[in-house]
Amino acid sequence: MLSPKKVKWRKMQKGRVRGAESRGLELAFGDYGLKATETARVDARALEAARIALTRHIKRGGRVWIRVFPDKPFTKKPAETRMGKGKGGPEGWTAVVRPGRILFEMEGVDRPTAREAMRLAAHKLPIKTIVVEREEGALGA
Repeated sequence: MLSPKKVKWRKMQKGRVRGAESRGLELAFGDYGLKATETARVDARALEAARIALTRHIKRGGRVWIRVFPDKPFTKKPAETRMGKGKGGPEGWTAVVRPGRILFEMEGVDRPTAREAMRLAAHKLPIKTIVVEREEGALGA
């Protein structure tokens, strides 16, 4: 699963996930992409499950890029613990995703296979997504 090798602070405040994404809006590497249409914190486990679903469907054909990284820790207090006594210990990592962000990209597979693989990956994620494709005749394609 994805997680940072080293962080400056073990615990981080949640904050609010608001507004639209300003970076990572266009396909940069592949021909097909999975774009987020709503806001969420996507867990590292969900990203890994989506990646596995994607790569299993394309059966070692093509390449896959993950365009988000879970670098924000979330904490959890132990079960059956009374309130208070401080913040819980770090439990896992999340990626903050805003609308418009490309989550996964893929190349080297035909259109129906790519769309089905992206559909399977989307089912593993906690947000609504759309499949985007590179336009024919685009610069750099």
